[in-house]
Amino acid sequence: MNDFPDLDRIAYKAERAASRRLARAAGLPADQALRRTLEAAAGTQGLAALVAARTGMLAAQAARDAARAAGKAAADARRAARHDGPPSAWRGWFDGSAKPNPGRCGIGARLDGPAGIRVEIARPAGHGNSSEAEYRALIALLEAAVAHGARDLTIHGDSRVVIDDVAGPDLYAAPALAPYRSRVHALLAGLPDVRLRWVPRHKNTDADALSQRALANFSFDESDADDALRTPS
Repeated sequence: MNDFPDLDRIAYKAERAASRRLARAAGLPADQALRRTLEAAAGTQGLAALVAARTGMLAAQAARDAARAAGKAAADARRAARHDGPPSAWRGWFDGSAKPNPGRCGIGARLDGPAGIRVEIARPAGHGNSSEAEYRALIALLEAAVAHGARDLTIHGDSRVVIDDVAGPDLYAAPALAPYRSRVHALLAGLPDVRLRWVPRHKNTDADALSQRALANFSFDESDADDALRTPS
């Protein structure tokens, strides 16, 4: 009867390799060769003491791994809570794309409100770079929010450039984006209780899909060019 059934689990890699060599050289079954190898490693302390010590080490490592996994899960939950924020009456998402960059722009936005209200925006937005496209998407979303009388609104976007530019001090605002920033601030002034939150791209998939749909339907003509060059108002 084998009184140590889990020797392979506690054996080190080098010990398992040594036991395989012993099995081949002495013509021993693999389990017997491993036992002899570990008995030699145990020396005067005996195999039982070696098994007990290493079993304890494995249990301690498992506990550390579980604690690490629990800590990571808690950190992920905290990050998700920061991204999502508390529930609000109105919620919006925006995304803008430029292909190539700079190139033709498409914007997408979604606005959800009480009683099942949903507004989706997917339209070409002239020519520009990706930051301009993101700003145009945010402006379109805010215009829709104003039109629907939105209150207690949380807006989500995956453009740190735009969200930081809107929320940051005038001193650090990007000069090239100043007309867009001014338009956003004017719209925000007419919306009570608005919060802008950055979210990773994988949490902004609906707005991204709408902006990609807009790009797929893009037709760049004279009116598109005029709209792209017109200062937001």
